[in-house]
Amino acid sequence: MLPPFRSAIFFKSVAALEQAPASAAEIAFAGRSNTGKSSAINALTGRRLAQVSKTPGRTRLINYYALGEERFLVDLPGYGYSKVPAAIRAPWEALLGGYLRGRTPLRGLAIVMDVRHPLTMLDRHMLEWFRPTGRPVHVLLTKADKLSREAGRTVLRRVASELAALAGNASVQLFSSLKNTGVDEAAGVFEAWLARSSPGPLEAPGEPEVKTPGKTGGLEIKAPGLKGEISPGQNALRFKAPRSGRRSGRRPKPSDV
Repeated sequence: MLPPFRSAIFFKSVAALEQAPASAAEIAFAGRSNTGKSSAINALTGRRLAQVSKTPGRTRLINYYALGEERFLVDLPGYGYSKVPAAIRAPWEALLGGYLRGRTPLRGLAIVMDVRHPLTMLDRHMLEWFRPTGRPVHVLLTKADKLSREAGRTVLRRVASELAALAGNASVQLFSSLKNTGVDEAAGVFEAWLARSSPGPLEAPGEPEVKTPGKTGGLEIKAPGLKGEISPGQNALRFKAPRSGRRSGRRPKPSDV
């Protein structure tokens, strides 16, 4: 029998949580646009299931890949890419937030980060916002082939140390879809999640203190060229594009490998 991820097939795309399939267990993949999320999914499954786009922010739906026995790998829209028009961005941010806070079969969250730019401000706030769900997080530091072995290990140690403070139930590893580095290690973590009999509580006690914009109970997100908030009341992630005339930081590279 093939390992679960090697037998993955595309199942459906959903634009609303009401369209999500019946599920016994699922693992979600999230990350900033242009970090290699699609390439990581393809490396894990051994096939080109997720579309690798040269245009960051292209994914606008939640994509379900069936693993058998009502288990799924779930590809979430990338977050934090400001050049996507607000009218298009708002619906999928609401979809992403609602899924992460309200999807009962969710066993854990894989967050994909570029090893050269890990733990951006938006990544940190995503970790803080997801932590109260009580779900585990596993960070894939992708594009590890871009660094030397020693440099990669240095980044790994630093991120592991910072994750201990940001997310109580988190782990991290180096990953390269190009060299297939870390594929078996990641698959082992995710398969263990799927094997659990219960996903645990969606809302854990002791929610960390967060900055609240205005009088609403939300999480303010600030990053160079980006401004937004996560509003638990509406289960939506919001990212606003920078005003015209303001610098939005380094332009992302077209590669998503």
